[in-house]
Amino acid sequence: MSDKIFDGPDDKSDSSAPWDNILQEDFHVVVYYDKYPCTPGHLLFVPKYNTTHILSEAFNDAFRYGRAKVNSGEWDGFNVGLNYGEAAGQTVNWPHIHLIPRRKGDVEDPVGGVRNTIPGKGNYK
Repeated sequence: MSDKIFDGPDDKSDSSAPWDNILQEDFHVVVYYDKYPCTPGHLLFVPKYNTTHILSEAFNDAFRYGRAKVNSGEWDGFNVGLNYGEAAGQTVNWPHIHLIPRRKGDVEDPVGGVRNTIPGKGNYK
C-alpha cells in the first residue's frame, strides 16, 4: 500500500492553487497565507511531499501554530481542516491543511464548528 495521499498528477505548483505568499517553511512543510481567506490570518500548511507522514506533520504544525495564537490572545479559537475529493470541495490535487482563525462574534452562532460545511447541519442542539 502506498503512503501517497493524493493519486494523479502532483499539482502543488498549479497556478490556480490558493497559495503563493509564503509565511514560513521548514524542511517538510510550507505555510502560506490563503489567497481566499475565510477570516484574516487564514493559513495553508502545505506538505512538501505527498505522504501521510508529512501530512501528519503539517496537521501538527497547524495545530501548534493555532494553539500558540490562542494562548497569546491573538485568536479566540481556530478550525483545522482538509478537503479530500471533489465532493468535499477539493480543487487542488495536493494535500494541504487549512488553519482558520476564529474570533468571538465572527459568526452569529458558532455551534457546530466544522459541521457548518454543510448548510443547516451545524447546530445540533
